[in-house]
Amino acid sequence: MTKLLMSRRRFLTAVVPAAGAFALTGCDELSRNPWIRDTLSSAENLTRTVQRFFLSPTSLAREFSENDISPAFRANGTKNPDDPAYRALVETGFSNWRLQVGGLVETPASFSLAELRAMPSRTQITRHDCVEGWSCIGKWKGVPLANVLERVTLKPAARYFVFTCADSLEQTLDGTGRYYESVGLEDAFHPQTILAYDMNDAVLSVPHGAPLRLRVERQLGYKMAKYVMKIDAVDSFATLGRGHGGYWPDRGYEWYAGI
Repeated sequence: MTKLLMSRRRFLTAVVPAAGAFALTGCDELSRNPWIRDTLSSAENLTRTVQRFFLSPTSLAREFSENDISPAFRANGTKNPDDPAYRALVETGFSNWRLQVGGLVETPASFSLAELRAMPSRTQITRHDCVEGWSCIGKWKGVPLANVLERVTLKPAARYFVFTCADSLEQTLDGTGRYYESVGLEDAFHPQTILAYDMNDAVLSVPHGAPLRLRVERQLGYKMAKYVMKIDAVDSFATLGRGHGGYWPDRGYEWYAGI
């Protein structure tokens, strides 16, 4: 099974640079090429089959040592959201920021950064694999998502968790340009799925997603939503965005994105 997962990683580092021959330069351009979409879909389906049916639901992504941490960790996607409300939060050091947690829960709640930091935490050194073909190793500290969800008590119908972010990657009339992502129950409660507030022993910076970013280590980098403002438990994401569960899935990428 390890060989199958490693084949997925080798595929990502081989097929995406090769796409340069088609004059593709980024995630949005990649999503417009049918061959890239079909090839990613095939590999994605294989990976999900392996992870769901042959591996333990709690199997961990590889963790590394302090010596393996990349000297420079590339910031992906948005690096400085221009949303006025977010900029105001930055000016106050996120002292007024609160994570809203609602949807299909019994007790909707909101948490300050200080409250999240006071919860039991997890630290992990993992590799971030971007669909564009690059990887970096970083050290993350944050609260396990499961700890937050347990405090709001899920309703039986809850199947997915939607992360609404502060950044917009494009302006759209239908409002689907704002970044969002989602994960299923199994990945939400995976021990390595955390809401990270520190990176490499320092407070998470704006380019890397301050004040809070999702880390779901068995999946590709575009699942690691930055600038998380709100989490909603839902039974379907068909009515959200363009109906595919995330900003990039709405534009042709796979929703699960396992590695």
